[in-house]
Amino acid sequence: MDWDKLRIFHTVAETGSFTHAGDRLNLSQSAVSRQIRALEDELNVALFHRHARGLTLTQEGELLFQTAEDVTTRIRRTEKNLQEGLETPQGELKITTTLSFGSTWLTHNIREFLELYPEIDVQLLLSDQDLDLTTREADIAILFHPPEHADLIQRPLTSTRQCIYGSADYLARRGTPKTVDDLDSHNLITYGISSTAPIRDINWLLQVGRNGPARHPVLRINNINGALQAVRAGIGLAALPEYLVRGSSNVVRVLDDVTSPSFRAYLVYHENERSSKRIVAFRDYLLKKIADSRF
Repeated sequence: MDWDKLRIFHTVAETGSFTHAGDRLNLSQSAVSRQIRALEDELNVALFHRHARGLTLTQEGELLFQTAEDVTTRIRRTEKNLQEGLETPQGELKITTTLSFGSTWLTHNIREFLELYPEIDVQLLLSDQDLDLTTREADIAILFHPPEHADLIQRPLTSTRQCIYGSADYLARRGTPKTVDDLDSHNLITYGISSTAPIRDINWLLQVGRNGPARHPVLRINNINGALQAVRAGIGLAALPEYLVRGSSNVVRVLDDVTSPSFRAYLVYHENERSSKRIVAFRDYLLKKIADSRF
């Protein structure tokens, strides 16, 4: 089977369009279409269902795409391994972590790494949903819960917790809670969908100190940084990680003796990357940076 045709097929399957595949491959739409038609003639099967809204894979196309995806992943891995053979760490490094941690602590502390390793092409992929390291959606992850896959290496980084915060304006209007029972009469801001939350039991504020039904929040936001902005706007109280709040103006901690259970941060990467110079460089840098900071 011709590799060029397989590469073009893989790109078309990923993009769902001859036009978009052509843009990525720097080919015309007609050239891409001819290559796909030639591959279908060679295999004597239809690889795509063609319709007005784009392309979808046939059953035979799905089977070929799985093979093409495996070949492409192996080639990319080989390229990285060849780059790793060079003395200086270099090549692409895709780092994923949560929106709140990535947009605050990590972006504020990664500059020195970029200066130390200018030949590493760093991409930050920020999402509260875990990316799949086994399929190389990212190379390395900073998670706030243990990874689910057994073939991933997990390196504990540090432990942190959530505390309860409100704005000075809100507390002046509604009063400062003295006990957890006082939370019943306050506006509470929580994470939107707990099933996709970056940490376990993220909405503990609704249940703390109660044996009966959970408190009802005044606002749900599926972004912890958004919850901080809602607190700063005077909407109510929220449980927020300490690293996120540090340095924020007009934000006051309340009920100092009430916190979430401690949760651990992990550095996670695939076992095949254990000798990667890019991974090792970032791992060592991150461990030192966390040790030097008041996380």
